[in-house]
Amino acid sequence: MKVLVIGNGGREHALAWKLLQSDQIEQVVCVPGNGGTATMQGCQNLSLAVDDFAGISEYAVANSISLVVVGPEVPLAQGITDYLQNQGLMVFGPNKAGAQIEASKAWAKALMAEAGVPTAKAAVFTEAASAKAYIHDQGAPIVIKADGLAAGKGVTVAENIAQAEAAIEAIFQGQFGSAGNSVVIEECLLGQEVSILALTDGLTIRPLLPAQDHKRVGEGDTGDNTGGMGAYAPAPIATAELMARVQTEVLERTISALQARGIDYRGVLYAGLMITPDGDFRVLEFNCRFGDPETQVILPLLETPLEYLILACIEQRLADMPPIAWKQGAAATVVAASGGYPGEYIKGKVINGLVAADTVGATVFHAGTKLNADQEIVTDGGRVLNVTGLGGNFQEALAQAYAGIKEIEFDQMYYRRDIGYRVCNG
Repeated sequence: MKVLVIGNGGREHALAWKLLQSDQIEQVVCVPGNGGTATMQGCQNLSLAVDDFAGISEYAVANSISLVVVGPEVPLAQGITDYLQNQGLMVFGPNKAGAQIEASKAWAKALMAEAGVPTAKAAVFTEAASAKAYIHDQGAPIVIKADGLAAGKGVTVAENIAQAEAAIEAIFQGQFGSAGNSVVIEECLLGQEVSILALTDGLTIRPLLPAQDHKRVGEGDTGDNTGGMGAYAPAPIATAELMARVQTEVLERTISALQARGIDYRGVLYAGLMITPDGDFRVLEFNCRFGDPETQVILPLLETPLEYLILACIEQRLADMPPIAWKQGAAATVVAASGGYPGEYIKGKVINGLVAADTVGATVFHAGTKLNADQEIVTDGGRVLNVTGLGGNFQEALAQAYAGIKEIEFDQMYYRRDIGYRVCNG
């Protein structure tokens, strides 16, 4: 099989890496890919934009691509699955109607209400004055979210009214583009977040290993929200009992609600949960794709060939598949970011030490990198690398990840030194 992977991040590098472990996959093409996919054996990059549906389709048809796997949420929300399927291509990822579950937080909230999915109390506003009046009535802390897609950065946990008002102003003044046409304001829930990624064929839904992300840029979970500074799996806080409840109260109810709306949802359904101190949970949001950096710790633990699961979802035969097989132990990843991220940062810094990181046993998934004209790997984004370690336990996995990242350097490189502190320190 020849597989085309859409996207250029660490998630897409991990998808290509995992697919190429199968003897059924002869080649992976990444659109547009990054420095890691450009230099990985069996993989090549194709310099097209992720929203160039016509160009992607023409290439896939002309080059006998068997399967298209869509990584990012933006092309899914724009309808890439619908377009490519209409050209006769096999695509993994929900259609445009299904992708609304991430593209609009307000739409997702309404769906959860219909389905009876436990979630935070929320209200939706289309202008700043009424939104500000609401937060004055509710008080702080309170959560302010841009309604649409904002690359994981459109959420503010406001500790006071002034912060909440500033977040509302930023959203309505266009900081997040069209994502700021409306705002969702939620009660602030306390606890730990956990990511539940599940595969579905529209009828059956099966969860992958639970993972825990570190969204704040600073150690001790301080500072601005990011796309994720590190992750580990399987997250111990997601006990077997809790996962059983998530299966029935979240995953199955959501798929039933989508069916009731006439939406045939095939792909990844990713539920971001808040686990409260009393062990209960609420759904914070849904995503319509693999998580990043959660994918970089889930796929290294997956034993079942990834394409088997993907094809079962596309062909609507997930119910007939044997249980998903997993490796024993744990995985952890640490993100190496550009100085200044998630604010402004400089690109084009030469990255050294990648071979040395591999030598100590870490797996380096490239995110914001590219191969320059001198055949050097240079920085090309905010989150630059995901350095992943495996081990029999979390301490071993984290030790391997940090041993790898210590071998790497580029100008103004930054990474959190406390990834996994909950599972290591209790």
